Amino acid sequence: MVIDFHTHTFLSDGYLNPSAAIYYAWKLGYKAIGLTDHVDAGNWQSVLEQTLRACEDANRRWEITAIPGVEITHVPAESIPEIAEKARQFGAKIIVVHGETPVELVPPGTNHFALESQVDILAHPGFISDEDVRLAAKHDVHLEISARRGHSLTNGYIAQKALKFGAKMVIDSDAHTIDDYLSDEMVRKVGLGAGLTEEQFQQVLKNAEFLLDQVTSSKQ
Repeated sequence: MVIDFHTHTFLSDGYLNPSAAIYYAWKLGYKAIGLTDHVDAGNWQSVLEQTLRACEDANRRWEITAIPGVEITHVPAESIPEIAEKARQFGAKIIVVHGETPVELVPPGTNHFALESQVDILAHPGFISDEDVRLAAKHDVHLEISARRGHSLTNGYIAQKALKFGAKMVIDSDAHTIDDYLSDEMVRKVGLGAGLTEEQFQQVLKNAEFLLDQVTSSKQ
């Protein structure tokens, strides 16, 4: 069953409202879904407040774990620690940072400040440096292997570096519509397509299970 920590709703640039995003994920066989809309210093609270309410309602009624979170996106790199801490204190269960993907303009230093902030996931970190991969391993931050077109261009590079320096990985959809949602088969294709062996792929799945237990011990 799919565990997907990185998805979007119409609270940022997705197409579904939060409840619909959760419902479709449940019906498509997901075990857990993280709602992580794009936020910055101005909108993190309003987005997270709505996400928390939708996840709480869904978790009371549907057989899926909906995880309220945020994806800190395109902010000054130095602002990441403050926004992450505020979101965590407000109730975010998963903190994702929009990493330095090769297909978008992302403020330099974003990868490094995210890892120093000890967030949960650094999404599509692009050509991440050896120093920052070591930091990810040290701070137990998961590096994302992305199913999203464009962001996935560096999946093989990221996997190679993570394996070399002992950093953990997770596979996420970065879904914006239901067409982006992952099946078990697609999760496997993304992992093996990144160059992982079967054993390494199975470890990535275990990482997701462990992170799920870590970020939410019960439905909130």
